[in-house]
Amino acid sequence: MSERKLRRMSRTELIDVIDTLRQDETPQDTEALRRVDAERERLTERRRFWRVLRGTVSTLIVVAAIAVLLATNLLPVLQVSGDSMIPTLQDQDILVLLKTDTLEKGDLCGFYWQNKLLLKRIIGIPGDVISIDGNGLVTVNGEVLAEPYVDELALGECDLSFPYQVPENRFFVMGDHRATSIDSRSTVVGCVEKSQIVGKVFLRVWPLPRISWIG
Repeated sequence: MSERKLRRMSRTELIDVIDTLRQDETPQDTEALRRVDAERERLTERRRFWRVLRGTVSTLIVVAAIAVLLATNLLPVLQVSGDSMIPTLQDQDILVLLKTDTLEKGDLCGFYWQNKLLLKRIIGIPGDVISIDGNGLVTVNGEVLAEPYVDELALGECDLSFPYQVPENRFFVMGDHRATSIDSRSTVVGCVEKSQIVGKVFLRVWPLPRISWIG
């Protein structure tokens, strides 16, 4: 039996041929039996390969779908642009945000403003009374705000009158680099509505040497 004919047979047909040869095996059949066995093994391996490949592809599709779902609905990703959050964050840092309804003073949050995704720190929550003096010293509800994340205080871009009470359902936000950040101190940005907030930062994933938890 030729090798070409063997390759055209199905696995079931090959098994039938093997059984026939073994029932009435002669020295002439030995080589034919070896070839049939080899072809059956080849078909078995090929079927095993495609089965593993299908399983692997299916797993990758599921993992990719879960990753997209998380990225769009639970864990948005944001790349820092500019120096308004120095020294806490640097330009081009990549951050992972957590979507949550629980927002507190001190949280870093990403929010939409004029179709741009900005990153600032929450300084005041609804109802808080904010004051900032000429040197940039911040008081919240009459108490000086401890800000270890700020290298140098500055009044910055500010056209508000103080004391200022944060409106309902809004948050007063500022960048850590007070001299350059445009934030709630300016009426151009103002306080951020809760519906504008995408989530709060909890992890820096890039650059690799600076991977760290945030918050």
